[in-house]
Amino acid sequence: MSRPLTLALPKGRILKEAVPLLARLGIVPEPDFSDDDSRKLMFETSRPDVRIIRVRAFDAATFVAHGAAEIGIAGNDVLMEFAFSELYAPVDLGIGHCRLSVAQPASLDEDLRRLSHVRVATKYPAVTRRHFAAAGIQAECIKLNGAMELAPLTGLATRIVDLVSTGKTLKENGLVEVEVIARVTSRLIVNRAAFKTHPAVVPFLEAVRALVETRDAAAA
Repeated sequence: MSRPLTLALPKGRILKEAVPLLARLGIVPEPDFSDDDSRKLMFETSRPDVRIIRVRAFDAATFVAHGAAEIGIAGNDVLMEFAFSELYAPVDLGIGHCRLSVAQPASLDEDLRRLSHVRVATKYPAVTRRHFAAAGIQAECIKLNGAMELAPLTGLATRIVDLVSTGKTLKENGLVEVEVIARVTSRLIVNRAAFKTHPAVVPFLEAVRALVETRDAAAA
């Protein structure tokens, strides 16, 4: 019997949306998986051939790219930032909808496109630099992993690039969304080597693809 498939799933909202999809494949994690207070990170499932590791959103792609997990879920924001050559992203799961956007203080009266240089707080420096470079603007990126909205409020940076869902957090901190860099959804990601060598990867991928296609056809 081949080794179990290891799935790398990101914590948070994407995880909650992914669990029902997995359940339809007969994959139900052990009970303490849903315990937010649990410090456990690796979980068995109702299928002996599948186990789950629960990691940070940015780390799921890293675990899969380096072969610590064969399959995972990652937003295309992460894939755009890191451009892992070791990964396939064959299925858009249609979950985790949001957008990667530029935001700035609502009081800032300045035409962004007339600038030659901007200081931006973000956890997406590669994407940010590419986006502004395409408009002929040099982006000085300050790397933050959270509390992005504080950067303009404290003078750390004039603008931020971050994920936006409802825009409520921006509004509560006096910021407005001024440009959308990309629409973001979560993708099934697969390690390229495992795709060729692990016998369970392709059947799993085909099952997920069929499930998503059936769901989307029913919703159309």
